[in-house]
Amino acid sequence: MTDYVGSCLCGTVNFEIKGSFDSFYLCHCQRCQKDTGSAHAANLFSQSAKLVWRSGAEAVTSYTLPDTHHTKSFCKLCGSALPYSLIGGLLVVPAGCLDTDIAMAPTAHIFSSSKAVWDEKLGEMPVFEGLPD
Repeated sequence: MTDYVGSCLCGTVNFEIKGSFDSFYLCHCQRCQKDTGSAHAANLFSQSAKLVWRSGAEAVTSYTLPDTHHTKSFCKLCGSALPYSLIGGLLVVPAGCLDTDIAMAPTAHIFSSSKAVWDEKLGEMPVFEGLPD
C-alpha cells in the first residue's frame, strides 16, 4: 500500500513513500535557510518508511555539504527538493514535494537560535488567498 505520493515541480520525478513518518521538523538552521531560500526547511523523517521512485529517478541528484551530513536531493531539471536517505536508513522527505496531504502537524521548530530576523513576526502579517491587488 502506498501511503504518500509526491513529485517535482516539472513532473519528471514521481515517487511513493510506503510507511509512516516519525517526526516533522521545521529547521531554522542557516544551512536549511540557504538550501531552501526561505526561513526554514520543512522535513518529514522516518526510520521505517520506504521510498520508491515511480519515474524520473535518472533526474534525481544530490549534494552533500563537505564534512557534514547536510544533504539536499533535487530534480536536475527544475531544482525541486526531493526525498533522500541518510546513512543508517533515515528517510528525509521535504514536506512540500508531497502531493498527498500530510496528516501530522509539525513536531517542533529546531535550531530556532538561527531563525531569520524577518521570520519573527510572520503571524502578524496580512494574509491573502492569492496575489494581492
